[in-house]
Amino acid sequence: MNTTGFPTSSDIYLEANGKKIAVVQSYRAVSKRASKSIEAFGETEPVATIEGHKTYTIELTRIYATDTAISDGIDFYSINDFSLVIAKPDRRIVYTGCQWADIQEDGQLGETVIEKITLVAAGRVETK
Repeated sequence: MNTTGFPTSSDIYLEANGKKIAVVQSYRAVSKRASKSIEAFGETEPVATIEGHKTYTIELTRIYATDTAISDGIDFYSINDFSLVIAKPDRRIVYTGCQWADIQEDGQLGETVIEKITLVAAGRVETK
């Protein structure tokens, strides 16, 4: 079975202040763009549409804090303005200016995993 092309948990991670703070098992990203119709007097249909602002919502599943983040006392509930990095074989996607919108914890005693975090990102950059 060839798994080339599929990211692993070390390829998906959260970064704050230039440090990797957590690895992520999987993600689901939804990008939306608002648009506006331009209407002209006397026309029954819009004559054009223009691009509006973009929003990025990302749901992360099984987030593990790194040893460094744990020793630094990371608190996922208080972090702001962090990045999500997704490294794929042919490109790298970085969601910047992230804020958490929803955190779901299901765990066992002593476990350093968060089951789900929903993020809202200010920007998305894709590089090769």
